[in-house]
Amino acid sequence: MKKLLITSLSILLAAPVIALAQDSAQQNSDAMKQSSAQNSGKAAAVKGTISEDGKTLVSDADGKSWTIANPEAVKGHEGHHVELKGSADASTGQIEVTSVKMLKAAKNSMQKSNAPPQQ
Repeated sequence: MKKLLITSLSILLAAPVIALAQDSAQQNSDAMKQSSAQNSGKAAAVKGTISEDGKTLVSDADGKSWTIANPEAVKGHEGHHVELKGSADASTGQIEVTSVKMLKAAKNSMQKSNAPPQQ
């Protein structure tokens, strides 16, 4: 009788702990799913050259072409070498621009433009 009472009491005390552990795991899983759905476009900075139509950017790092989701944000920077900051989604190759920063021209092109004309 004593063993039955101790076993019943242990099960009774263990059940809420097990239930809480499962509930916490479920909440963490739900939070991670929601977070990944919201962060499909992660904050990123991409350096490259904006196309003449202002709708794409070719990355310096890997030559990847990014579609600019909001081309009005880069208006006036068409054809320029820039750093774009915003939300980038690598799976779709799209970036939503939050800021544009002009970058200096490469050293080689600066030397050529400053050199006196050859005769």
